Amino acid sequence: MRYLLLLCFLFFAPLLRAQQQEDYLQEVKAEMKKTWPHNRAINLVFHGHSVPAGYFRTPVVNTLNAYPYLVLRSLKALYPDAVINVIVTAIGGENSVQGANRFRKTVLNHQPDVLFIDYALNDRSIGLEASKAATEKMIREALKKGIKVILLTPSPDIGTEWQQSGNPLRLLSEQIIALSKQYHTGLVDSYDIFSRQQDVRPLMAQSNHPNEKGHQLIADGITAWFK
Repeated sequence: MRYLLLLCFLFFAPLLRAQQQEDYLQEVKAEMKKTWPHNRAINLVFHGHSVPAGYFRTPVVNTLNAYPYLVLRSLKALYPDAVINVIVTAIGGENSVQGANRFRKTVLNHQPDVLFIDYALNDRSIGLEASKAATEKMIREALKKGIKVILLTPSPDIGTEWQQSGNPLRLLSEQIIALSKQYHTGLVDSYDIFSRQQDVRPLMAQSNHPNEKGHQLIADGITAWFK
């Protein structure tokens, strides 16, 4: 019986995840399909640290090849009649506590339709407890206003043993996955996406910043929510 239940779970879990992706942004996608004069601007806000801010090999900021704008490029192919604003509120070097402190003034003021939160790479410096509290604060404030939230697990830092059990990036990734389940938000598991690559070094601009190929992987994970 246990074996049968396990087989059922393995079979149906991917289907349930696919259905969640299809349903979660249903209202946003419906708005993006509307044409002039019935459409409106859709605001996608990317909040986080240096990766969504576009830092490649510091101090170079490669804005147009960072994942927020790669997402925009993909979405314009999917929704050619949509007016889509990509708003990047990310700041290099920032952690989630700092991001939560300025959340109302510099994020919610943009009235996001969809909010992406990507802080875990830098949250190693503040620890799991502080990261969880700050991330929860942002999630709650956004959901209270009816904003769709998509959390991102961390991209790699290849200067560390980032895939090892007990590594801070792995622990933060697990915590973010748990928060996405608790609050029924969207999730882009960047940590898993990079973990499944045979070699991540060709995807990195420096030890802790992806290059364009790495950003494209994250962008593809985000774009899947809009299909």
